[in-house]
Amino acid sequence: MLGGKIPSIRVEPLLKLVVDLLEVSSSMKGQEARDCLLGRLFAYGAVARSGRLIEEWNHDKTTPYIKEFTSLLISLASKKRYLQEPAISIILELVEKLPNECLVNQVLEAPGLDEWFKVATQVGNPDALLLALKIREKISVDNVIFAKLLPHPFSPSKFFATDHLSSLVNCLKESTFCQPRVHSVWPVLVNILLPDTVIRDGDVLSGSSSIKKHKKSRKSNSSEEEIVKNVRNFCETIIEESLLMSSHDRKHLALDVLLLLLPKLPASCISIVVSYKIVQCLMDILSTKDSWLYKVAEHFLKQLSDWVKNDDVRRVAVIVALQKHSNGRFDCITRTKTVKDLLAEFKTESGCLLFIQNLISMFLNEGSASEEPSDQSLTTDDNSEMGSNEEKDSVGGAMNNSEILKSWVIESLPSILKYLKLDAEAKYRIQKEILKFLAVQGLFCSSLGNEVTSFELQEKFRWPKAPTSTSLCRVCIEQIQQLLANAQKGEVAHGLASGLEPNDLGSYFMRFLGTLCNIPSVSLFRTLSSEDEKAFKKLQAMETQLLREEKTCGLSTGASRVHALRYLLIQLVLQILLRPEEFSEAASELIICCKKAFVASDNLDSDGEEEEESGGMPVLMDVLVDTLLSLLPQSSAPMRSAIEQVFKYFCDDITDDGLLRMLRVIKKDLQPSRHHQDPASEDHDDDEDDDDFLGIEEDDESDEAETGETRESDEHNDDLETVEESEVVDKELPEGSDDSDGGMDDDAMFRMDSYLARIFKERKSQGGDEPAHQQLILFKLRVLSLLEIYLHQNPDKPQVLTVYSNLAQAFVNPHTAEGSVQLGQRIWGILQKKILKAKEYPKGETLQLSILESLLEKNLKLASKPFKKKKSANNPSKKKQSASLNRYKMITSLGQDSTFWILKIIDSRKFSELELQRVFDVFRSTLAAFFDSKKSNLKAVFLKEIFKRRSWIGYQLLGFLLEKCGNAKSEFRQVEALDFVNEILKSLVSVSKDNNKNSQEVSKKVLKSHLPKLCHLIKELVNKMPEKQSRRAEVRKFCGKVFQIVSTLGLNKSFLKVLEVDAHGVCDSQLGDVFLALKKQR
Repeated sequence: MLGGKIPSIRVEPLLKLVVDLLEVSSSMKGQEARDCLLGRLFAYGAVARSGRLIEEWNHDKTTPYIKEFTSLLISLASKKRYLQEPAISIILELVEKLPNECLVNQVLEAPGLDEWFKVATQVGNPDALLLALKIREKISVDNVIFAKLLPHPFSPSKFFATDHLSSLVNCLKESTFCQPRVHSVWPVLVNILLPDTVIRDGDVLSGSSSIKKHKKSRKSNSSEEEIVKNVRNFCETIIEESLLMSSHDRKHLALDVLLLLLPKLPASCISIVVSYKIVQCLMDILSTKDSWLYKVAEHFLKQLSDWVKNDDVRRVAVIVALQKHSNGRFDCITRTKTVKDLLAEFKTESGCLLFIQNLISMFLNEGSASEEPSDQSLTTDDNSEMGSNEEKDSVGGAMNNSEILKSWVIESLPSILKYLKLDAEAKYRIQKEILKFLAVQGLFCSSLGNEVTSFELQEKFRWPKAPTSTSLCRVCIEQIQQLLANAQKGEVAHGLASGLEPNDLGSYFMRFLGTLCNIPSVSLFRTLSSEDEKAFKKLQAMETQLLREEKTCGLSTGASRVHALRYLLIQLVLQILLRPEEFSEAASELIICCKKAFVASDNLDSDGEEEEESGGMPVLMDVLVDTLLSLLPQSSAPMRSAIEQVFKYFCDDITDDGLLRMLRVIKKDLQPSRHHQDPASEDHDDDEDDDDFLGIEEDDESDEAETGETRESDEHNDDLETVEESEVVDKELPEGSDDSDGGMDDDAMFRMDSYLARIFKERKSQGGDEPAHQQLILFKLRVLSLLEIYLHQNPDKPQVLTVYSNLAQAFVNPHTAEGSVQLGQRIWGILQKKILKAKEYPKGETLQLSILESLLEKNLKLASKPFKKKKSANNPSKKKQSASLNRYKMITSLGQDSTFWILKIIDSRKFSELELQRVFDVFRSTLAAFFDSKKSNLKAVFLKEIFKRRSWIGYQLLGFLLEKCGNAKSEFRQVEALDFVNEILKSLVSVSKDNNKNSQEVSKKVLKSHLPKLCHLIKELVNKMPEKQSRRAEVRKFCGKVFQIVSTLGLNKSFLKVLEVDAHGVCDSQLGDVFLALKKQR
């Protein structure tokens, strides 16, 4: 400022000049008056920064100019609200430069200041509070002028007392005028509330490295207690009772102030800051995306998440606060992933254990759940927190708020393991803590009080005061099942005797279960029936014996089998508790299988349920497969995982009967019995051939199918429209297998698998197919998972052919595949990935060529089927037309891919040419249909690929192909078939080049034997050149390639000699230089 540089300019006239030149008169309009006021403000700011006032003080301690200057600024601040904050900032800038004596004698004595302070709490003046706090901080002396704003004597505890804070509410509420900025008074209040020195000590204590210090026995010192009390008073009085209960602007301010607190906030105060009302406010805002404060609340959560990112103590406190005050549904109501993301950030064992301890305390404490949920907290949404929500659909409606929170606790404990990357020992310790809690709360109850001590385990176990509901016990059991299933998947080297028991969570659980069962005052949460109790005890005993057996097996395959069976037994123990009176029979059968497979017969007390050894005794694997199938339908996901593990290790020994039993489930449908069906009501023209593929639906409907097809068939197309009855091969479709259900009524089906029988009974009793149909689809999908495992483990076994043929039947049959898109896609995926495009394929001398020939014929017919629309649908929708066309394309593709696969198997067996005559006959009839029938939809690209991949087929069919090309009725098919001939001839040349001289002679001999037919074809082509230019080009291209191949094999002379004389002239005119070059090479 110029005044600071020129000493001759005095302060007194300068202040007077500012007032005179920038005086606001009554005639001034708004903008002009505002300019004058702002001009005075800038002038006073320049004076304060010039240093002239300090010079005046230094020169004369009694100078009146500081008082006058302060009074002028107070007067200016009182004129307009927008001048208040900048005017006080100028005074504060001057206060920082003036000595304490000047402040007491000059600034505080300024006219108008005393009155300004007195009315501050009434009018709501946050700048007056700011000025009082800053001056009092500078002079460190109490003054009567601050009496309305500051306690006397001043101390943080008195300042943040509830009564005093209540008097400041108006001042602080009015600080919203400067939004979106946060008023300067708030950082000053935060610094007083959370002093740096004390907070630094608190931060050290709250660090993740000091988690062990956070125990209930840890005593807080007096300063920490004072800080906690001050923070509580501040949050309750100012934040919750004042700002949150007011306008949107003040809610915004409340969240901004809380963000100011975070950097200095000790972990012990998190529960105070993230209080019930704050959480409810956040949920109310975030439950509606178009709310005015949505972005503000979203930003607050992001900052809060960032603040706890590297501190486990803070993270635990925030998660507990959010979930406690939302009844475990914060993510669900706010439609965010806040809690889920916070859970995923646990990286240390100590952090996980702290989290587990806090959740257990929340579960056991009766007052943990909020008693005042907002309306929004009762809504539901898919974006809920971690853990399975399958049970919430059936149980959630009946749960009160406390149970919803407890349900979240139960589901969240195992979920933290999902993201942990710890060593096996640390992870095992965390799993044990979670397992103990879930087992105690979910499986047991105490008859003597809420606390029981186990002297064997040297632990105390507690239960909530209110009995745990059955629905929560079910959730606990489900989580135990999932925890054990995940542990089983993650185990490695479990066969080591030294490392087995300490890291075997299943073994630990069974010992823990047995110990608690033996405590007199502890009982299971539900009373078991006699059958269930018997199975429960026998499963425990068998698991103990299998554990001993596993230890003796070492690292052998037997150890893996025993281990898988043990975990299935453990899952069955839990399943009996989860679904009483449903699994006792299956448990008994599984125990028998375990005895026969691994345990001596006298190891368990015989109870008469085992049959005597006899010649009619069923094969062990068949019994095991039946047992696994009976367990599949009603089992939980972890139970199914255990079943799949058992099947994985035992499927190498599965019998053909067991495999066919599984496949029969896939092929079974719930269509009404044909004996009660009106044939006229069914449209047999749509997918009749699909139904007949590989022998499906060939009993009672075969006559109807033939009759239906007679209307549009001709003598050249009978084999395309009606598939002849397939040969029933003992290996593939043995007598008595349920290849087709023709003639079988529902009562006969009761003799099938018990679960299938139950489904049919339900259909009869309910009078509808929909529930039973859905159950059957689900059952089929689960059996498909087992078949997929079998194919993965045994990709080269001959039985793969059996699996393929049955899955193909199921896929083509509309009743079993079209009923469920998911089922059809699953079967298609297994056929493609695990069979047709797998690296391995069936091998072995047991593969019968007759089976392969039959499959080859049927697949070629399937690949050539034309697309037919349903006659029953007059105006089918585009969606249905598209679905029908897509299904047709998939079935055609299946026929093509299957053909390639079967040929690969045939090729690998190295059959003699004589043995392959039936294969050649199949291709001859297929090619004949291709040339002669308009209804054959066989793709030329497909046939060309066959000749390219399997050249031995082309060599045998070359003469037949040349003959059919020469006499073809369809010009289009004739031109397409030229590619087949060309591909076969190319293979002759490549063989002669790649191999020795003998091979060249063989190729030469093969071609020479077919020269007459080849010459006849050339003659026919040039004599009857196609009219279309593109087809003529194809003919010329073909002839040129033939001449080139003939020349390569040195057969020019023979070719020209065989070619008739009259054809030479036509070739000259039609082919020109190409034919001329051939004659010159002669």
